[in-house]
Amino acid sequence: MAVETVIILAAGDGTRMKSRQAKVLHSVAGRSLLGHVLAAVNHVNPHNIRIVVGANRTSVEAHIADISPSTTTVFQEVRGGTGHATQLALADRAPAGTVLVLAGDTPMLTGQSLEAFLAAHNEGNFAASVLTAEHPEPTGYGRIIRDDNDELLRIVEERDATEDQKFIAEINSGVYAFDGAKLVSAIGQINNSNAQGELYLTDVIGILKSAGESIAAIMLEDFTEILGVNDRVQLAESAALLRDRINDQWMRDGVTIVDPTTTWIDATVVLANDVTIHPGSAILGTTTIATGAVIGPRTTLTNCVVKEGASVLESLAVDTIIGESATVGPFTYLRSGTVLGDSSKAGAFVEMKNATVGTGSKVPHLSYVGDATIGEGSNIGAATIFVNYDGVDKHHTTVGDHVRIGSDTMLVAPVSIGDGAYTAAGSVITENVPAGAIGVGRAKQRNVIGWVLRKRAGSKSAQAAEASQTKG
Repeated sequence: MAVETVIILAAGDGTRMKSRQAKVLHSVAGRSLLGHVLAAVNHVNPHNIRIVVGANRTSVEAHIADISPSTTTVFQEVRGGTGHATQLALADRAPAGTVLVLAGDTPMLTGQSLEAFLAAHNEGNFAASVLTAEHPEPTGYGRIIRDDNDELLRIVEERDATEDQKFIAEINSGVYAFDGAKLVSAIGQINNSNAQGELYLTDVIGILKSAGESIAAIMLEDFTEILGVNDRVQLAESAALLRDRINDQWMRDGVTIVDPTTTWIDATVVLANDVTIHPGSAILGTTTIATGAVIGPRTTLTNCVVKEGASVLESLAVDTIIGESATVGPFTYLRSGTVLGDSSKAGAFVEMKNATVGTGSKVPHLSYVGDATIGEGSNIGAATIFVNYDGVDKHHTTVGDHVRIGSDTMLVAPVSIGDGAYTAAGSVITENVPAGAIGVGRAKQRNVIGWVLRKRAGSKSAQAAEASQTKG
């Protein structure tokens, strides 16, 4: 199925969001509101997409250029209603095929529903079709007025509706399909004689109906798909609905989600079957997770690759690759550029940045690894710090294969530790350690006898020392 032209109305001020950011740029489930609409629209293979922008024009156009570079934007300087926005989008066009018009703030709308709607429109050879739904709380929406034959008569906006009409539960979704030529002919006839003083696109329906054209109201089964977002409350409601939809689909595809109500997965994530996700976890951005991986609880992954059989427990990772059967956590922070090899380990209270860890190597606990390469089979002792920053520039540390770094070692970059080498616990390593050598960078211990008794006389420490001498 292909559509000649899609017009997305995204010029609104969004004042109820009370935000400096354009309403359509607010995000849920890994996409902006507008991004979700574009994802749905792409299912119907449009030849041309035109987005009418207005408020926060610069930022909205920049976002569109980033996520849909082939899309044309049309600027609505003065917000004159949906009819006026559609007029602007058609000002230099005379579409011969189907024109789909919809709003840019309906993130729940699916491509499958658009496909079904357009199929019904085309099969009926209608001049215009409107997608409708029965809403349990229709206040604020335009009402669908049907005639005695149950056919669409007209659409009445909330502010223009009578008290009786306000009891009608069937609402206008704001999604329309038109015969392009007939839309162009009718849209020039609309006027602003209404409570808003705006040009309503809904008036085109009445004009075409009066001209004897065939009009359809096509009802959508799930009213939640057409819910718009006008404030932060509705933004949160949409996020929860999308969370449930996404989680439900992944579970049906073979992913175990232990607690779907506390698990948030972006629409852009890819999961394999037999992945297990524990409570309180968020899988975000372009993250991909392979079969058998175990995530969580209380783990956040953003733009990560997690390979088969890996586990990530109570940790945070961003722009990281986690190898097969690797283990992460708990309380681990993996920052951008980190690559963990197969069967490697980043353990408790470990932070890594721009670091590559080879197959089977381990950083078990309480360490910082920044700007480093660690070879295969090496072990980094507890409380090791890769000292990568000199106050101006970052420097690289290289640790070879099967190296043993002693606990509480400081590796002051730039420095290289050769294959099979050791460092003594508590060392500050400022020079390269050759393969097979042990690097020792600490002063010889000196015990000053009687210091506590002289310098801390009367303290509990001194009392303990005196008692010890008495026992001796």
